[in-house]
Amino acid sequence: MAPRIPLTLITCYLGAGKTTRVNALLRDALAGRIAIVVNEFGDVGLDYDLIVETTEETVLLPSGCMCCTVQSDLVQAPEDLLDRRERGSLNFNRIVIETTGLADPAPILNTLIVTPSLGAALRLDGVVTVCDTANGSFTLDAGFEAVSQVAMADVNVISKADLVTPAQQAAFQARLSALAPGARQVVAANGAVPLTELFGAGPPEMGSDLPGTVDWINVPAYALSSLPVPALAPNMKTAGPTHGLFGLAPSRAFSPVMPPAPVARHDDRISAISATFDDPIHPMMLDIWVETLLASLGPNILRMKAVIWAKGFETPFVIHGVQHIIDPPVCLKA
Repeated sequence: MAPRIPLTLITCYLGAGKTTRVNALLRDALAGRIAIVVNEFGDVGLDYDLIVETTEETVLLPSGCMCCTVQSDLVQAPEDLLDRRERGSLNFNRIVIETTGLADPAPILNTLIVTPSLGAALRLDGVVTVCDTANGSFTLDAGFEAVSQVAMADVNVISKADLVTPAQQAAFQARLSALAPGARQVVAANGAVPLTELFGAGPPEMGSDLPGTVDWINVPAYALSSLPVPALAPNMKTAGPTHGLFGLAPSRAFSPVMPPAPVARHDDRISAISATFDDPIHPMMLDIWVETLLASLGPNILRMKAVIWAKGFETPFVIHGVQHIIDPPVCLKA
C-alpha cells in the first residue's frame, strides 16, 4: 500500500496571519511541493489573491465557509488533486488546507475522516492555528470559533508577539495552554516558523514507534487541568450486534466527571480531561466506554487522542477522534 499523503489544516481567526504562514511555506525550498486548497468566505477570494505563487496546485473554494456550506467542495477539491496526481499531470507530496477565519475545524476534520476516498489516500498531519498575540484575547472573548480553533490545534503559532509586552505575551500563551494543554506552542520569530514545527504534528501512521506517539499525546501537559474520568466499569454488559472499535456495542450510558469551569468568557466551554490506566484494558470495556461516550457527548468532544493497550493484543493501538467520529485504530510496531 502506498504511503498516505500528509494533509495539514491551517486555521486562525480573521486577521491573525494564516495567509502569511501559507506564503512562507510557498517560499521555503525545503517544504517540497505543496498543493494548497484555499477557502475564502465571501464573493471575492482575497486570501487567494495574496498567495505569492498561484499555480495549478492551488484550489479556491469561494462559495462559503468550509465547515458548513461547501462540504461537497471540500471533498471534491482534494479528490481532484489526487486524481490529477495519479494521472501524472500534477506533482505534490503534501496538501495544505487554508480555512476561512470563521471556520470550525471539527466538521472539516470529520469530512476528511469519513470520506473513504480521502481517508484512504490522506492522513491528517496536524491542525495548525495561528494566534494573534496583539488581538487574540479580545478575539477569544468575542467569538467561540476562535476558541474552538485554538482548542483543536496540534500546533498553536504565536504571531505578532512583537506588538505586545513580554508580560502580555506570557498571559496570552498561558490562556492558550489552558484551552489546549497538549498543543505545541511556537512563537513566530519575525513572522517565520521552521517547517519542522508546522509539519509532523498529527496522529501516527501504522507501525509508528511508541515514544513518538506518547509525545504526540503529551500527557504531562494535562496534569494541571485534568480530573479523573469514570472507570471502565466491570459490571457493564453488552448484548446484540457488534459495532465498536474492537467489535462491541454499548448497553448503557454513564455520567462524566467534568472539570470546574474557567472564568474567562467562552473558555468555560472547553475542558481538557485525561486518564491513565496502569493495566491493559479489556477490549469489551473499551468498546462500551467509547461507544457510550460518543453516543452521549459526541458533538461536544472536540478532539480525542489515546494510546490503548488492550488485553489479548501484542502491541498498543492509537485512536484519534473528532466529535462523534473516530479514525480506525492504528497499530504501533512495538
